[in-house]
Amino acid sequence: MNKSIFLEFIKRYDFSFFGTVLAIFFIGIINLYSATHSTINPVTDDLYQTQMVWFCISMGVGVAISFLQPKTIFQSAYFFYILNVMLLILTLVIGKNVMGATRWIALGPFSIQPSEFMKISTVLAVGRWFYKFNPEKELGLYDLIFPFLFVLIPAGLVIVQPDLGTGLLMILIFFVMAFYRKLMWKSIAIIAVASLVCGGFAYKYGLKDYQRKRIINFLDPGADAKGSGYNAIQSKIAIGSGQIVGKGFKKSSQASLNYLPENHTDFIFSVYNEEHGFLGAVFLIILYLILIFRFIWLASSVNKFYDSLVSIGIMSIFFWHVFINMSMVTGLLPIVGIPLPLMSYGGSNLLTFGICCGVATSISNARNLFQ
Repeated sequence: MNKSIFLEFIKRYDFSFFGTVLAIFFIGIINLYSATHSTINPVTDDLYQTQMVWFCISMGVGVAISFLQPKTIFQSAYFFYILNVMLLILTLVIGKNVMGATRWIALGPFSIQPSEFMKISTVLAVGRWFYKFNPEKELGLYDLIFPFLFVLIPAGLVIVQPDLGTGLLMILIFFVMAFYRKLMWKSIAIIAVASLVCGGFAYKYGLKDYQRKRIINFLDPGADAKGSGYNAIQSKIAIGSGQIVGKGFKKSSQASLNYLPENHTDFIFSVYNEEHGFLGAVFLIILYLILIFRFIWLASSVNKFYDSLVSIGIMSIFFWHVFINMSMVTGLLPIVGIPLPLMSYGGSNLLTFGICCGVATSISNARNLFQ
């Protein structure tokens, strides 16, 4: 490749997705370092180093995927979906149990969480189904039965791990894609009513005691302030104490005194708020919005409907993670195990978002690079 061709390639390559991700991760790794090095628990001291290794791997995989043509991704959608379902089944058989949950497969010194990869695999598979079968037809309830199995099967396998939050998140992603695909308003109304009925039934008969307690504590955290409501209360204390500009780097009392459990994963946003305040939170949210609206722009600018569906699916992965995590730590939703993209510690989660950005970049590049 001579210099002129290389410069033309660089000019046409879409760096926007990886650039925004890099900016968010830069904030995230500084925040993770602060959260883990301000704690009395020395076990977490080197987590930021592992996170950086996983990020490099994630970006490497994502960049490699970005050079694939979307046609190749389309053709591989069902294969990777089936592979991921098999990994979920394998997780239940030989998976590593941590704190009563079997969600990880050990690979030497590392562990992978197949449910994370299942999110993007489901988006690709559902997108292919919607694209191939009457793409111009409005969807009724009957038309959703088979494609819903694409998400119901893995979601069920994830929920029994147990990981209710990720299972429900996958279902939310599916309905965002179905709505974008042209879902009848009558069907939307029926689904909404059915969801309320099923939710009430599941609360009474399907949820475990600790899951019901999370909902009760969401409504009244003080009902069990030293028990199941402890995390929610400490999270609000951390966020509120940050005020406008925050306490400063490595000055989170909630993290340093270990008042806030899981401050490097589910509650990383609470630590960030305490140290950087309202203004820091607004800046981070703006970065997420830039990324989310970039996905929406991509969905509206491509020619192939499959590429558009996948872009919306990837957007919904990021959106629901950000919305649910920020809502739960601020007390707007019950506590569930949903990480904050590129901020929370976790290798499989980082790798999933790297793959998502790689697929989105591939789709964007196809507009002017693979001509």
